[in-house]
Amino acid sequence: MCAKNLSTKNLSANNEPARIIDGRAIADAALAKLSVRTRQFHEETGHVPCLAAVIVGSDPASRAYVQMKAKRSVAVGMTSRTMELPESATTGDLVDVLTALSVDPLIDGILLQHPVPDHIDERAAFDAISADKDVDGVTSASFAATALTGGGFESCTPSGILRLLDATGVELAGKHAVVVGRSPILGLPMGMLLLRRDATVTYCHSRTVDLAAHVGTADVVIAAVGVPELIKGSWIKPGAVVIDAGYNAGNVGDVEYGAALTRAGAITPVPGGVGPMTVAVLLEQTLAAASSGDCSSGIQ
Repeated sequence: MCAKNLSTKNLSANNEPARIIDGRAIADAALAKLSVRTRQFHEETGHVPCLAAVIVGSDPASRAYVQMKAKRSVAVGMTSRTMELPESATTGDLVDVLTALSVDPLIDGILLQHPVPDHIDERAAFDAISADKDVDGVTSASFAATALTGGGFESCTPSGILRLLDATGVELAGKHAVVVGRSPILGLPMGMLLLRRDATVTYCHSRTVDLAAHVGTADVVIAAVGVPELIKGSWIKPGAVVIDAGYNAGNVGDVEYGAALTRAGAITPVPGGVGPMTVAVLLEQTLAAASSGDCSSGIQ
């Protein structure tokens, strides 16, 4: 689905249903182009880009997600390596693995599947990844680059959300964007990317007073908090663009989808919205990492 110059003005009084932002279709188009570029890169250099995924524990959802990413890697002409650590692994164990992968010349990109078990210092683990292989955009260095210089690898889900907004024709300059959630790998970098597009950004979180009022003023709502249907459809300003980055048990997002559908101008479904584009950005950045040290995420 691709619309041009989608406005965030009020819908007509007949409450027309929102346009569905088809993340799968947009991601498939990106991956088709990536496959061509990956093949060209291989022909020119003799090198096949390799993404290494590290998973701690045996959570079924995390395992399925890593397997899906590996499958997508192979589909676009890359190779994939998976490192599995037991639930009992310590922060030191994980840091050692990530440090070894960071200096391995055969590895171009590193993904640490998150969340990790509670006893592990996730930030220490993320920051053990070399910045030039941080294709998931999770290190402190990557966040600083996103916020300050616009360089480095962008956090994949926020970057993928921008790609969805661009493909849908949403104009961000001057618009009010409300980001619900302040995760260091989703909500926080999302706001930074929106600011770089000249949007006016409000962050909301668990301590926000009257969340409904803040959401109700938004031209663009980014839901990234991980609470099923926290954001009610009745809160959405008519005509607003709603991006639901939440994924909860039962294929439920952070937005009350059915009710929001009659008020929003455009909305992402769960699943089939944000997730596919996240993976596409991850693989694009893996190719960028393999390409002469080019750490920009702007491969088109």
